[in-house]
Amino acid sequence: MTSHPTTSTAPTTVGALPAPARDLLAAILEALDIPHPATTGDAEVHDRILGDRISHTVVVLRNLLDDKPLMGIEWTTAYLRDRLADHPPVGYVTCEQAHAALAEGKSWSEAVASPAGEDR
Repeated sequence: MTSHPTTSTAPTTVGALPAPARDLLAAILEALDIPHPATTGDAEVHDRILGDRISHTVVVLRNLLDDKPLMGIEWTTAYLRDRLADHPPVGYVTCEQAHAALAEGKSWSEAVASPAGEDR
Protein backbone atom coordinates (compact mmCIF):
# COMPACT_ATOMS: atom_id res chain seq x y z
CA MET A 1 0.00 0.00 0.00
CA THR A 2 1.35 3.39 -0.98
CA SER A 3 0.83 6.39 1.23
CA HIS A 4 -0.19 9.65 -0.41
CA PRO A 5 0.02 13.19 0.92
CA THR A 6 -3.23 14.40 2.40
CA THR A 7 -2.75 18.04 1.45
CA SER A 8 -2.96 19.60 -1.98
CA THR A 9 -0.04 21.98 -1.49
CA ALA A 10 2.82 22.00 -3.95
CA PRO A 11 5.84 19.95 -2.89
CA THR A 12 8.76 21.78 -1.36
CA THR A 13 12.02 21.28 -3.23
CA VAL A 14 15.21 20.78 -1.26
CA GLY A 15 16.59 24.05 -2.61
CA ALA A 16 13.63 25.82 -1.02
CA LEU A 17 14.43 24.49 2.45
CA PRO A 18 15.90 26.93 4.95
CA ALA A 19 19.70 26.74 4.98
CA PRO A 20 19.89 25.27 8.52
CA ALA A 21 17.50 22.43 7.57
CA ARG A 22 19.43 21.74 4.37
CA ASP A 23 22.69 21.70 6.34
CA LEU A 24 21.22 19.22 8.83
CA LEU A 25 20.05 16.95 6.01
CA ALA A 26 23.54 17.09 4.48
CA ALA A 27 25.05 16.09 7.84
CA ILE A 28 22.61 13.19 8.14
CA LEU A 29 23.52 12.00 4.64
CA GLU A 30 27.20 12.32 5.57
CA ALA A 31 26.53 10.17 8.64
CA LEU A 32 24.76 7.39 6.75
CA ASP A 33 26.50 7.36 3.37
CA ILE A 34 29.91 5.90 4.12
CA PRO A 35 31.95 3.83 1.65
CA HIS A 36 31.21 0.12 1.40
CA PRO A 37 33.94 -2.32 2.39
CA ALA A 38 35.74 -4.17 -0.40
CA THR A 39 35.54 -7.50 1.39
CA THR A 40 33.29 -9.23 3.88
CA GLY A 41 36.32 -9.34 6.19
CA ASP A 42 36.11 -5.56 6.51
CA ALA A 43 32.35 -5.56 7.03
CA GLU A 44 32.70 -5.74 10.82
CA VAL A 45 34.74 -2.53 10.96
CA HIS A 46 32.42 -0.80 8.48
CA ASP A 47 29.30 -1.90 10.39
CA ARG A 48 30.71 -0.77 13.76
CA ILE A 49 31.54 2.67 12.37
CA LEU A 50 28.17 2.97 10.64
CA GLY A 51 26.37 1.84 13.81
CA ASP A 52 28.12 4.53 15.85
CA ARG A 53 27.22 7.17 13.26
CA ILE A 54 23.59 6.01 13.14
CA SER A 55 23.34 6.17 16.95
CA HIS A 56 24.48 9.80 17.01
CA THR A 57 22.10 10.65 14.15
CA VAL A 58 19.14 9.11 15.99
CA VAL A 59 19.98 11.13 19.14
CA VAL A 60 20.05 14.33 17.07
CA LEU A 61 16.76 13.56 15.32
CA ARG A 62 15.00 12.62 18.55
CA ASN A 63 16.15 15.86 20.14
CA LEU A 64 15.02 18.01 17.22
CA LEU A 65 11.64 16.30 16.97
CA ASP A 66 11.00 16.63 20.70
CA ASP A 67 8.39 19.17 21.76
CA LYS A 68 11.13 21.09 23.57
CA PRO A 69 14.47 20.56 21.78
CA LEU A 70 17.50 21.18 23.99
CA MET A 71 19.31 23.31 21.40
CA GLY A 72 18.66 24.90 18.02
CA ILE A 73 19.13 23.27 14.66
CA GLU A 74 22.47 24.98 13.92
CA TRP A 75 24.01 23.87 17.22
CA THR A 76 22.60 20.36 16.81
CA THR A 77 24.02 20.08 13.27
CA ALA A 78 27.45 21.15 14.51
CA TYR A 79 27.17 18.62 17.36
CA LEU A 80 26.37 15.84 14.87
CA ARG A 81 29.32 16.78 12.67
CA ASP A 82 31.61 16.75 15.72
CA ARG A 83 30.38 13.26 16.65
CA LEU A 84 30.87 12.07 13.06
CA ALA A 85 34.46 13.31 13.19
CA ASP A 86 34.94 10.97 16.17
CA HIS A 87 33.88 8.02 13.96
CA PRO A 88 35.45 8.53 10.52
CA PRO A 89 35.02 5.79 7.93
CA VAL A 90 38.62 4.54 8.14
CA GLY A 91 40.33 1.32 9.15
CA TYR A 92 39.02 -0.76 6.26
CA VAL A 93 39.59 -0.99 2.53
CA THR A 94 36.71 0.48 0.55
CA CYS A 95 35.44 -0.77 -2.80
CA GLU A 96 36.70 2.43 -4.41
CA GLN A 97 40.16 1.98 -2.91
CA ALA A 98 40.33 -1.65 -4.04
CA HIS A 99 39.24 -0.77 -7.59
CA ALA A 100 41.84 2.01 -7.75
CA ALA A 101 44.55 -0.41 -6.59
CA LEU A 102 43.48 -2.96 -9.21
CA ALA A 103 43.60 -0.25 -11.88
CA GLU A 104 47.21 0.42 -10.80
CA GLY A 105 48.01 -3.21 -11.57
CA LYS A 106 47.98 -4.59 -8.04
CA SER A 107 46.68 -8.10 -7.35
CA TRP A 108 43.38 -8.58 -5.51
CA SER A 109 45.27 -9.59 -2.35
CA GLU A 110 47.36 -6.43 -2.54
CA ALA A 111 44.31 -4.29 -3.36
CA VAL A 112 42.36 -5.37 -0.28
CA ALA A 113 45.25 -5.53 2.20
CA SER A 114 44.92 -3.13 5.13
CA PRO A 115 47.14 -0.08 4.76
CA ALA A 116 50.42 -0.36 6.67
CA GLY A 117 49.92 0.47 10.32
CA GLU A 118 46.12 0.16 10.25
CA ASP A 119 44.40 -2.56 12.20
CA ARG A 120 41.01 -3.80 11.14
